[in-house]
Amino acid sequence: MFYHVKDLQFNARVSRPDPRFARVMLEAFGGANGELKSALQYFVQAFSCHNPFPDKYDMLMDIATEEFGHLEIVGATIQMLLGKVNGEMKDALEDTPLHTMMSGKSAKEELIHQAFTNPQFLVGAPGSPALTDSNGNPWCATYVSATAELTVDLRSNMAGEARAKIGYENLLQLTDDPLVKETLGFLMAREVTHYQQFEAALATIQPNFPPGVFQTSPRYSNLYFDLSKGEDARGPWNEGESTQLKEQWQYIEKPLEEVRSTNGLLDRKPEGTDRSEKNIAKKEAHLSKERSGQVLSATPEEKASWCKYHQ
Repeated sequence: MFYHVKDLQFNARVSRPDPRFARVMLEAFGGANGELKSALQYFVQAFSCHNPFPDKYDMLMDIATEEFGHLEIVGATIQMLLGKVNGEMKDALEDTPLHTMMSGKSAKEELIHQAFTNPQFLVGAPGSPALTDSNGNPWCATYVSATAELTVDLRSNMAGEARAKIGYENLLQLTDDPLVKETLGFLMAREVTHYQQFEAALATIQPNFPPGVFQTSPRYSNLYFDLSKGEDARGPWNEGESTQLKEQWQYIEKPLEEVRSTNGLLDRKPEGTDRSEKNIAKKEAHLSKERSGQVLSATPEEKASWCKYHQ
């Protein structure tokens, strides 16, 4: 159940209208990494958590609802930045585009320029934010990532929050309005907050790597193939110990020879790892039973009811 409180979470303000920056801000409204995408992504992800992970369901719904609030903040800011655009477009007798075009060549060229750079603000939805990115591309449901595997979804959310943080950081450099900067700074800070919350939630699920139930073969999990010839770089991604499985990286300097000599890697033996195929099979069986039990034990067999209403 939702209800709307007309007070914004943050006191969004602008110093003066700026239709050009309003267009840029559409990225945060209807763009691939905007607030609508985040709100709907967490909202959809929450459903599969309702029974087996009620604590994560609560978190996802809370953050999704906050993101809807952020969508309102961005929309309100865009509306204020557009200023009098809607009113001017409504002046159908004296201030129509046709009238402007008849006022001289320079006026006509300026109108055409504005129409090309801000078509949604002049034609599609005059003086109002639209669910598009800054280039007018409509918002698309394919932006939303939800797999029903919580460890995957939480990692996806962390990546999304990181992209959104950078988006606001870039927006901050494109406006001189100190009041708009305050709003952008608040929204940017909340992206960092949500990143940490998703990261903390992921840490409560153990083990959480690799994602899912199936493990990875020790024959291939620590191989680094030198597939770009030239000056080679070495670092913790191809030497020393791997971050999660704690295996020693095996640097394959001659990939073609390695593939041919091992029958396309089928005959390769594990190196630099304590994991074995036998241990992996045992772990998979245990995890499969444990994860399945979590879901099944929390799922009613009949007469399912989503809520328990309190008197």
